[in-house]
Amino acid sequence: MDKKEEFKEFAHSHPELINYLNQHPDWNWQKLYEMYDIYGDSERSWAPFLTSSAKTSNSSDTIKGFGDIMKNIDVNQIQEHIKSAQKALGVIQELTTKGAEKVTSIKGPTTPRPINKFFGD
Repeated sequence: MDKKEEFKEFAHSHPELINYLNQHPDWNWQKLYEMYDIYGDSERSWAPFLTSSAKTSNSSDTIKGFGDIMKNIDVNQIQEHIKSAQKALGVIQELTTKGAEKVTSIKGPTTPRPINKFFGD
């Protein structure tokens, strides 16, 4: 059985997903399928969608869902991404300041050119 058929069976077995999609217009079946493709039918990853849509969403459900998401985040990996972004910003800043220094170091003619004198005159 291919992944699409597995997802269809999963969606049929969890009608709460329809309620979730009706309550959250920023989500659609494509996003849910992509999530299923990545995480499968793991209850841990689907808990925020299935519990919050089965009943009206209250703050404790939201906090629980947020806590579940936070458990899956690798803080060390985030720190590495932040460090690499900081390095890239440092390089960009260095390049722009060096370019600005070159522009300001260029000096024009010391004596003004007469208005009636043109290129090779």
